[in-house]
Amino acid sequence: MRRFGFVYNPTSDLALEAWDEAAGWCAAHGIEHWGFAAEEQESAAKALPGSEVLFSLGGDGTFLRAAAAVAAHGVPLLGVNLGKIGFLARSESFQLAVALQAFADGKWRLQERMALSAVVHRVKGTTRTFTALNDVVVARGRLPRVVRLDVAIGESHLATYIADGVVISSPTGSTGYSFSAGGPILDPLSRNIIVTPIAAYLATLRSVVVPGEQSVTCTVVAGEEAVISIDGWIDEPLEPGDRVTVAAAAAPIRFAELDGLAPFWDLVRQKVDLLPR
Repeated sequence: MRRFGFVYNPTSDLALEAWDEAAGWCAAHGIEHWGFAAEEQESAAKALPGSEVLFSLGGDGTFLRAAAAVAAHGVPLLGVNLGKIGFLARSESFQLAVALQAFADGKWRLQERMALSAVVHRVKGTTRTFTALNDVVVARGRLPRVVRLDVAIGESHLATYIADGVVISSPTGSTGYSFSAGGPILDPLSRNIIVTPIAAYLATLRSVVVPGEQSVTCTVVAGEEAVISIDGWIDEPLEPGDRVTVAAAAAPIRFAELDGLAPFWDLVRQKVDLLPR
């Protein structure tokens, strides 16, 4: 039997209605299905084996949580935008039934997006690895004080930033926090890493793009309550001396791209027109 999975934003009435619609559609078409709230990544990850696709019902935040669930499983991910802008989702709310039918009919293509692997090296000697679809951010915490960050590209020292932080972004994440901080938008199928400081004091290097074969290391030189943020929803404190090394992840995150949708750069134009002026 065919099997579809769904992750939805439980705080959105539109997302809950979309989950009800999707569950009803699957039942009417004889397709096995399951669904979990976006915060239940472990439950979603356990349900993924045997699923043909994971649908994200919500905004970009919901999509990023769904991406964390599929990262280790290779299941294609398709976003249905129920948020305000939704750069990551490729279908809108009114297209839900069309998207379900298209996937059932096999009218879709696989698209692989480069993800990021971030290894946190603690000054105390421990390490931890995270996977990000959009970005890894090293920044100040709650206190309104800048942090001092050393940034290196491979073995080369790039800059020491006195700033609110640094965004290390994938091409997919180039439309997110990095863009808001002044970084460029890249084609999501490219293999590059973007390094963009946030409100840097007297910085001459505003944003750089490096090949995906390189690594970027950010070391906390000074800063009270510095944090690392993974895709905007995983946050952990950092101490002076801690360093974060970011590189392309070994495995991509697989997107399901439906036939007949607008090309990426048309989508960028449409979404940017929706941004507040």
